[in-house]
Amino acid sequence: MLPAQNRLRSSKDFAKTTKVGHRASTESLVIYLHQDPTIQSAPQVGFIISKVVGGSVTRHRIARQLRHAAQENIGLIPNHSHLVIRVIKNGGDFATELHQGFVKINQKLGARQ
Repeated sequence: MLPAQNRLRSSKDFAKTTKVGHRASTESLVIYLHQDPTIQSAPQVGFIISKVVGGSVTRHRIARQLRHAAQENIGLIPNHSHLVIRVIKNGGDFATELHQGFVKINQKLGARQ
C-alpha cells in the first residue's frame, strides 16, 4: 500500500496532471506526469480505472496490483511531481507495464531537459 504522503487525492490535481502533464503509454496503461516546484517534495500517485475495464471486483484487484507496483517503483518518480495512471484495458502484467511506463516517461523528461 502507498503511504499517505504518496497518494494523490484532489480532483484538481488529477485534472491538471492529465491535461498538462507529460504522457507515456504502454499496451494497457497511460501514465501522466506533472512536475511543479510548488508541489510537496514527495511524489504523489493516483489511479483512474473506468468501468470499461471490468466490474468492481476487477477494478479493485487492478488498483491493488498497481498500488503495490507503484510503491516498488516510487524511486523512479521525480520529486515535486504528480503521477496519474489510467488503465485503458484489462490484461497483461501491470507491474511490468508500469515499470516500462516509468522508464518511458523518464526518458521523455530527460530529452526535454
